[in-house]
Amino acid sequence: MACRYFSYVIPRDYGFAPNPFGGKCTLATCKPNIRKVAKVGDWVFGTSSVAKGASARLVFAMKISEVTNFNDYYRNPDYQFKKPVMNGSLKKMYGDNIYHQISDETDELYWAQDDSHHSLPDGTQNPLNVKRDTETTDRVLISDLFYYFGSNGIKIPEALVGVVCKRGPGHREISQSCAQQLLKMIDNSADVGINGDPIMFTHTFQRYDGK
Repeated sequence: MACRYFSYVIPRDYGFAPNPFGGKCTLATCKPNIRKVAKVGDWVFGTSSVAKGASARLVFAMKISEVTNFNDYYRNPDYQFKKPVMNGSLKKMYGDNIYHQISDETDELYWAQDDSHHSLPDGTQNPLNVKRDTETTDRVLISDLFYYFGSNGIKIPEALVGVVCKRGPGHREISQSCAQQLLKMIDNSADVGINGDPIMFTHTFQRYDGK
């Protein structure tokens, strides 16, 4: 089956979604419609906002090498470093391995959300974020071939902006020829892995309220 290429806008880049740390780039929260359908071998591109005339830049690109579910991601020894540590560094605080299912006294399963960027200010569950992250799909995208630029985002050629950059929420699929132009540009100017810090690392840790 042919690869698919997904593109979406990242309005807030904290190193949380996607999370590029620890040698793997992961998309474990947000973008449920991409997580629901993307398969191994597909590519996901994240671009900066072009609102108010800002130049379009590529924030990251990842080729999906593995797809798993929240419970397996949470329990897998290989991904424990992705769990948030709220008294650690910013990289640790923005860990994205935050969901697993537990049962209540009636043995009904529900989603537990660890204290994280998507929790309420006191560390308890944020119902809006739990619903958005888990209701539509139980899938986590993992990549060991990725380019993360963050604050060093590569400027997207003007000829590609209109077809690559999605304005507003949601995502778009782009053609193979368009994607290959982007990947060629990346190969010529960047190393595999992390090429810059998240844009919002200039600020102290913040929560996302889901609104």
